[in-house]
Amino acid sequence: MIINRLIFTENMQDNKVQIFDTTLRDGEQVPGCKLDTAQKLVISERLDLLGVNVIEAGFPVSSPGDFNSVTQISKIVKNATVCGLTRAVENDIKVAAEALKHAKYPRIHTGIGTSDSHIKFKFNSSREAVIERAVKAVAYSKSFVEDVEFYAEDAGRTDNEYLARVCEAVIKAGATVLNIPDTTGYCLPEEYGAKMKYLRENVKGIENVTLSCHCHNDLGMATANSIAGVINGARQIECTINGIGERAGNTALEEVVMVLKQHPYLNLETSVNTKLLYDTSIMVRESMGMPVQPNKAIVGANAFAHSSGIHQDGVIKNRETYEIMDPEDVGVTESAIVLTARSGRAALAYRSKKIGYELTKVQLDIAYEEFLKIADKQKEVKDDDIHAIMKLVSKDSKVAIV
Repeated sequence: MIINRLIFTENMQDNKVQIFDTTLRDGEQVPGCKLDTAQKLVISERLDLLGVNVIEAGFPVSSPGDFNSVTQISKIVKNATVCGLTRAVENDIKVAAEALKHAKYPRIHTGIGTSDSHIKFKFNSSREAVIERAVKAVAYSKSFVEDVEFYAEDAGRTDNEYLARVCEAVIKAGATVLNIPDTTGYCLPEEYGAKMKYLRENVKGIENVTLSCHCHNDLGMATANSIAGVINGARQIECTINGIGERAGNTALEEVVMVLKQHPYLNLETSVNTKLLYDTSIMVRESMGMPVQPNKAIVGANAFAHSSGIHQDGVIKNRETYEIMDPEDVGVTESAIVLTARSGRAALAYRSKKIGYELTKVQLDIAYEEFLKIADKQKEVKDDDIHAIMKLVSKDSKVAIV
């Protein structure tokens, strides 16, 4: 994606990107990932500690359990805004308001589908009728709380001119945040960014609200689309820990936070304490029983692991040769040098030293020959294997290894 750096500062004084976490709502919609209230309370406390700005605690009208969870979360969250989802239905909104009444900073998140597909097939309605429903939902929400977020479901496939009309109408009705979801993960980053730019330039009152990105990962572009959105004026990203969510998932919180951190020229930042990212990832994966693939960016088991000899040699000499992030910045203790048949002498010497062996060049040559015999038979050479190799080296070199 080609980035025009000038857009970052033009007419944008606020460089803070709000992080809206929907792990407990959109993330929990994954089959088999149901959490009970006690688990949700633990995760919500961690999210508050992590530094997210908004916690979407659930969809209160959907079940008594969800209502109770949102109520209890509202009581314990100290810093973040607590948000409850609704449809553009009066009872949904009324129930959400009741669940949020103990929140220090409550937000009602209401909305309706705006694409022609949703209007025709989901609602059997018309564009004008949808605008009318949207306005009524926002106005009714506003009677309960000051902070009202409106979502235009399937905005990614909604005609920009009509989307702008919807946004303008709900701003007049009192919306404080406009959520522009790429519900199906269909948009290309350039398209999604252009949509944000169009809204900024064509919606009256847009300067008085926060534009929000809510992207899905059906084509693997949720993170890229969210970044394109904030580059073009959005100041909130809706995301989940580990990128969990329906179908292929949502934007991964850890990814967008670290993209912004590692690209300071974007002049965009978040309030997230990145050193808690890895532990938070573990908490969520264990609570939900949802494993993270090893090659997952930022929090995967292999995110800071190196097994190629060329890469290992480079990292041993200077970590930044092959790592653009310091693992400690995300809460990982250190990079991992994984010994395989692709590893070289430098990696074997490094790993041997870590467990107490200082090898001479002669000893390393002997050890490496033995190492390759083992590495060709198994996927990874472990520390126990190295201890066994060192016994052979001591015997062959007739010199005790220190």
